[in-house]
Amino acid sequence: MTPEESSRAAERICDLAVIVPVITVDELSHAQPLARALVKGGLKALEVTLRTPVALDAIREMATVEGGVVGAGTLLTPKDVHDAVEAGAKFGVSPGATDRLLDAALEAGLPMLPGAATPSEVMRLLEKGYRVQKFFPAEAAGGVPMLKSMGGPLPQVGFCPTGGIGPDNASRYLTLPNVLCAGGSWVAPKHLMAKGDWAAITALAKAAASIER
Repeated sequence: MTPEESSRAAERICDLAVIVPVITVDELSHAQPLARALVKGGLKALEVTLRTPVALDAIREMATVEGGVVGAGTLLTPKDVHDAVEAGAKFGVSPGATDRLLDAALEAGLPMLPGAATPSEVMRLLEKGYRVQKFFPAEAAGGVPMLKSMGGPLPQVGFCPTGGIGPDNASRYLTLPNVLCAGGSWVAPKHLMAKGDWAAITALAKAAASIER
């Protein structure tokens, strides 16, 4: 896989829905019903963060849910990439980007949304061939004004902003021409997962999927 092929695949992931749920799974028993609830609500690309001991097993479970495309988030090392691919992840997301991480993803054939927060970081990734990137941490790094400003000199880069995005501000990001989709955790809140209220999560997913650009 080349960086250009990786970005084309990442763009197809972003086209599945305007919001990519950023999911942290603490209980493995939540994985399948959570994935079904989100897909039923119209959110098909699911990012499972590698922040809990059951994250890789959760990816394995979610990968069996029809209609969903499961990826791994918080990829930091080549080992993370290899573990994610072995678990069935179809795409990867990282808070930043290192050469070793990117090389591992290309070698493994894992489409990546590499993270960037500054124009220099964006330019470095673009120079390598990545025209689809994650903007993180979105709100802390300047939010909508920052992305709007970068759209002038760097219109060829499309972003998935993540970090501090919720139902109150997601639409402001999605109106920008250089935003392909946005990532957020509000559609899979821990208190609803703990109660097993999958219908409520489906309702949140439907509302998120209907946010207009």
